[in-house]
Amino acid sequence: QVQLVESGGGLVQAGGSLRLSCAASGSIFSINAMGWYRQAPGKAREWVGTIRRSGSTNYSDSVKGRFTISREAAKNTVLLQMNSLKPEDTAVYYCNADINTSLARPWYYVEYWGQGTQVTVSS
Repeated sequence: QVQLVESGGGLVQAGGSLRLSCAASGSIFSINAMGWYRQAPGKAREWVGTIRRSGSTNYSDSVKGRFTISREAAKNTVLLQMNSLKPEDTAVYYCNADINTSLARPWYYVEYWGQGTQVTVSS
């Protein structure tokens, strides 16, 4: 019913930038929050950052000052601007969203996940 699709991943040199996009589609009445996670091979999935419907954001310590999350509410799209990339940022990046799909239950939100997009930072 709801689909999240990430795009924008690729290969970049250390110090460079990438912008990831996540588009939510389907039967969506409202979005409470959208965020990003990442997972490197052999490691646990790590929270990167979140943007709430108010527009407020928070970030993990590892990306503060380098990454910026923004959301286009009308388009159900969230962006992750990644600057000053480091090799340790290499991971599959996943979008998630806390979405309400039922007018009858406007308090009820379900978390959805995208398929992931690969980001590789070379040294």
